[in-house]
Amino acid sequence: MLVKLQNQILEMIASGRRLDTTLDRLCRLIEEQVPGIACSVLLVEDGVVRPLAGPKLPAAYTRALDGVEIGPNVGSCGTAAYLGRPVAVHDVFLDEKWEAFRDLIEPLGYRACWSSPIKKSDGAVVGTFAFYYEEARGPSKMEEKLVEASVHLCAIAIERHTRAMERHRLAYHDVLTGLPNRAAFDRHASQTTRDGLGLILLDLDNLKFTNDTFGHRAGDDLIKEVAVRLRGVAHRLFRVGGDEFAIICRARNANDLRQVAEACLQVLKAPACCGGHTVLPLATAGGALCQVGMRMDVTRHQADIALYHAKDVAKGLFQIFDDTVATAITARFDAIRDVTLALAENRIVPFYQPVVDLETGTFVGAEALCRIRRPDGSHASAAEFFEAMHDAHIASEITSRMLDQMVSDLVGWRRGGIDIGHIAINVTAADFQAGVLKERLLRFADRAGLEPQKVIVEVTETVYLEQRAESIRNAIIDLRAIGFKIALDDFGTGYAALSHLLKVKVDIIKIDRSFTKLMQSDNGAAAIVEGMVGIARRMDIDVIAEGVETSVDAALLKEMGCKLAQGYLYSKAVDAKTYATLSLPANSGNWHQPTRHKASRSSRR
Repeated sequence: MLVKLQNQILEMIASGRRLDTTLDRLCRLIEEQVPGIACSVLLVEDGVVRPLAGPKLPAAYTRALDGVEIGPNVGSCGTAAYLGRPVAVHDVFLDEKWEAFRDLIEPLGYRACWSSPIKKSDGAVVGTFAFYYEEARGPSKMEEKLVEASVHLCAIAIERHTRAMERHRLAYHDVLTGLPNRAAFDRHASQTTRDGLGLILLDLDNLKFTNDTFGHRAGDDLIKEVAVRLRGVAHRLFRVGGDEFAIICRARNANDLRQVAEACLQVLKAPACCGGHTVLPLATAGGALCQVGMRMDVTRHQADIALYHAKDVAKGLFQIFDDTVATAITARFDAIRDVTLALAENRIVPFYQPVVDLETGTFVGAEALCRIRRPDGSHASAAEFFEAMHDAHIASEITSRMLDQMVSDLVGWRRGGIDIGHIAINVTAADFQAGVLKERLLRFADRAGLEPQKVIVEVTETVYLEQRAESIRNAIIDLRAIGFKIALDDFGTGYAALSHLLKVKVDIIKIDRSFTKLMQSDNGAAAIVEGMVGIARRMDIDVIAEGVETSVDAALLKEMGCKLAQGYLYSKAVDAKTYATLSLPANSGNWHQPTRHKASRSSRR
C-alpha cells in the first residue's frame, strides 16, 4: 500500500500538478486506508500557517486557521511548526495547547491531533502534516510509518513548488524593482480585453542622461524611485523595458485615462536622490483605451504610437491615441520608409540656393539644401520628408550623404574656376548628439579644400530646446573656436529667440521668410524685421533675410540696413550643375549679378 501511494504522489509531483491538488490527493489516499481520521497539510510562511489540504475538514475550520501565528502553545500544528518536532495531543480537551481552539474543534467530533513538521533539505520548517482522531489516542506504529512517508512526500512537493515559483518570479518579475516584467505584461497583452480598462505606457526621458552623467548606480536608483512612486497611483504596474513602464488601469473614457496618466506624471515631478545626486525624474506618457473583444496587444500598439508621438511633439506630457495621432504617425512611417529607400539607392542630392549681397547683387555664398531624387527624375524638397528627420539615425545619415556630395560638387566647381564663397550646411540635434560633429565638419572642410571660416553651420532654434541643449551649446562654442561660423536659422519662429543670442554667441541670424513675406502688407512684420536687423547690428551679428521674392522686398531690407538676402528673387535652390551656370566667376572671386528667376510663393525648403 505504501509503495503504491508513494508512486502515485511522486508521479503527480513529476508531472507538475498543482501543489494543493497533489497534497489533497495524498490526504484522500491516506484517509481511505486509515478509518476514523482526517488528514491536514498546512504551509508555514513568515511565521503563520496557511491551510493547503484537508479534504475532510470543513471550510470554516480551515479559514479560521489561516494566518494563525505559530508558537509553543498553538494547537498541535502551530506548536510542531514552532518546535520543529512532532507534537501528539492525545486529548484536545485536556491539553493547554488547544485551549484557544477548543470551540473550533469540538463541533467537528475530533478528540486528538498528531502533527509533524515538514522540513526542507536545509532543515527549515515549511509546513505541517497532521492526523485528527475521532477518539482520544496517539499514533500507532503503522500510522507512524505512513506519516513518515507522507511528510517526506510533502517536503518533495513543497520544495519543487517553491523552486517553480522562484523560477516563475524570476521569469515574470523585474529583479531591480520587483515589478512584473515585460514577459508578464506580454501574457496580459495576448488576452482579450474587457470594457472599462485603459493602458498607459510611460517612458523616462532622462535615464540615459542620468547614467552617462552620474553613473549606472544613479540610473538604477532613478528606476527604483520611479517604480515606488508609480505604485502609489497605478492599478497594475509593469516594468517593460529599461526606461519604460506600463500601467493597466480602470478607465471608462479618455478623461479617466488622462487623469490616471497625469497623476503618474505628477508624482514624478519631485526631485529624487539617486546615487548621491539630485535627479529630477522626467517622463512622457502615451495611452489607449481597451475595446471590448479586442486583444490587448492591439491596445498596446496604439499606446506605443501615442507615446512615440508624444515624445516628438509633447515631451513631458501625456498623449492619448486617436485618429489624428494615427494619421501623423502613418505619415512619419511613410516618410521614413521613403527616405530609407532613397538612402539605400543613393538618391540623396544637395541643391544650392545663393546668398546675395544686397548692395552689389553678387553671390557671396550658398546654402546646401537636401533633396531626394524621385524615380521619375523629379526632386522632393525637405518639407516633403521632414517627418523622417525626427529619426536620429536617418537625420545623421542624411548629413553624412550631404557632406560627401558637397565635397564632390565643391571640388568640381573649383576645377571649373568657380569660387562659391561661403557654403552653409544644415545640421540637426542628432548630429550634435552623436558627439562627432566637429570631426565630421573638419574632415569635410579638409576634403573640400575650404578653411573652416568658409563653412557656415546652420542650426534651428528648436535644436536649442533639446533635452541636451547644454551639451549642444558647448559643441557650438567649440565649433566657433575652430573657425566655423554658426547661423541661427528660422530666427524668430522658436521660443525665447532673443535669449538664445545671450546664451551662445552666433555669427549670423537668418530672419525667417514668414516675416519677410509680410513686410509690404503688415507694418508690424516690417517693424519686427527692422528690429531684428538693428539688434543683430548692435551685437555684431550678420543678418540674412530669407524668402526674398520681389525687388520691393529687397529694397525694404536694404533700407533697414540688412546686407544679405536669400530667396526666389535671385534663384530657387538648384542642382550643382545648374548652379554653376547661373553666372560666370569674377576675377575677385565673388559672383556677378545672377540670372533672375520668377518669384514664387513656394517654400524654399
